[in-house]
Amino acid sequence: MPFGSVEEPVPPCPLCGREIVPGPSADEHHLVPKSEGGRDKTLVHRICHRKIHATFSEKELARDYANWEALREHPEIASFVRWVRKKPPEFYDGSVRPRRRR
Repeated sequence: MPFGSVEEPVPPCPLCGREIVPGPSADEHHLVPKSEGGRDKTLVHRICHRKIHATFSEKELARDYANWEALREHPEIASFVRWVRKKPPEFYDGSVRPRRRR
């Protein structure tokens, strides 16, 4: 059953806790990246998803940040969450940022 169907409401974003509005402001995230063997995916805000991947390499995500609590405890992510919680659910900053050097 797809997220947001009549039978299954869309849960809040597991990173920031804000409501998710299905559409262009939402993405699916693999807690363990597919390249590292991950299969399970979760609906998150696109801006939250981009922040996770701009902050961590796929190896770091698989090794150290394969759960939402660990992600939220990282200082850079915690600061981001405090900032983004004040934004509306559909908010997405589409500006292009350089990717983190690996």
